[in-house]
Amino acid sequence: MVIFGLMISVQFNSLKHPKVRDTRDMWDIREELTSEQKKQEKLLAEINKYDKLLNSYSQSKEMTKETALNNTLQTLKKTAGMTDITGSGIVMTISPLFSESLTGEPIENPPPDLLKKLINELNSFGAEHISINERRVVNHTVIRDINGTTKIDGYGLDDYPLTVKVLAEDPDMLYSRVKGSGLEDLFASENLALKAGKSKSELTLKAYDRPLDVQQLKPLKD
Repeated sequence: MVIFGLMISVQFNSLKHPKVRDTRDMWDIREELTSEQKKQEKLLAEINKYDKLLNSYSQSKEMTKETALNNTLQTLKKTAGMTDITGSGIVMTISPLFSESLTGEPIENPPPDLLKKLINELNSFGAEHISINERRVVNHTVIRDINGTTKIDGYGLDDYPLTVKVLAEDPDMLYSRVKGSGLEDLFASENLALKAGKSKSELTLKAYDRPLDVQQLKPLKD
């Protein structure tokens, strides 16, 4: 009777607390693992960046506050796109897929939403700096349709081919992710051919040449 009672107790507990099985397949788990690894790499990069910044303030007694602040200012200008920058990356071209004589329809400007989609995808792929037809893309960049012409910060994008330069810490990975994405098909649906290639030499992106709107920023009076 004791053995029988133990068996009933074990059976009752197993029914009361059933095991929850992970129903995700291997690909879902791999994607989640990859996503978490990228988050960890990003956090480590941020920690390393601020560790270096902290060291710049404390590593040398000879360094004045003015020098440290100036170094910080230059770093912020570089991040904001206010300086020319040279580095490794890829070059992308946008041109009509089929001619006007073949389709019987006029060649349209690239839709602003399509260019915004491209920029967002490149940023998610690891792009650090982007320019379109030598116009630097920053947080304040405005891409919109004005009287039927797509413009970036007021400059028209109506002459094909358009050239997109992208700098990245890992150009090979950026290129692979662009080729493996659906961007080419997305542009093809708008009768546009998107071609990407790795640059054999370093690329130079010009600085953003328009004033930044800082109306919400005010100096501290205290």
